[in-house]
Amino acid sequence: MPETSIIAESTITCPDCGFTATETMPTDACQFFYDCKGCGRLLRPNRGDCCVFCSFGTVSCPPIQMNGAQACCCTSC
Repeated sequence: MPETSIIAESTITCPDCGFTATETMPTDACQFFYDCKGCGRLLRPNRGDCCVFCSFGTVSCPPIQMNGAQACCCTSC
């Protein structure tokens, strides 16, 4: 089985102000909250998404990258 390369950075775009910031994603936990550096809005995952990177980022979180959509990094999504 080929080894999968994980992308560690994702660019988050605020749905309110459009501000973008490239952030390093945690590999061992979900990031449920993110403070927009443009307008200060507290971003939370959209319903059905496990983290802010899956909702607002250009790249899905590492657990999703490694194991697909069924591999949510949390137990509540």
